Amino acid sequence: MKIEISNLTFKCIIGILENERIKKQKVMIDLSFEYEFSKDNFINYADVANLVEKTMKKEKFLLLEDAILHLKTLLNNSYKISNLYIKISKPNILKDCVVSLSNI
Repeated sequence: MKIEISNLTFKCIIGILENERIKKQKVMIDLSFEYEFSKDNFINYADVANLVEKTMKKEKFLLLEDAILHLKTLLNNSYKISNLYIKISKPNILKDCVVSLSNI
């Protein structure tokens, strides 16, 4: 099975610019992964979304790279998954574009 979470949107402290360390900004996270499903083994996608949001708000990462590496380790340690894809977007940091970083 493959779980995909798209456009998980919330505000948090992330970035290295002075104003990014003070004011929360909107981030959007897309992620997907595969796992072996059975009646006794399933992954609740709501739990995954909540874990990602809670972690991002708590950690206040300086770099998107650090956030992706931390989330990758966290999800791999929390669930038996494969082919994890994570993309973090900052839609309001630059005037005319959306800035994103992914692990692939």
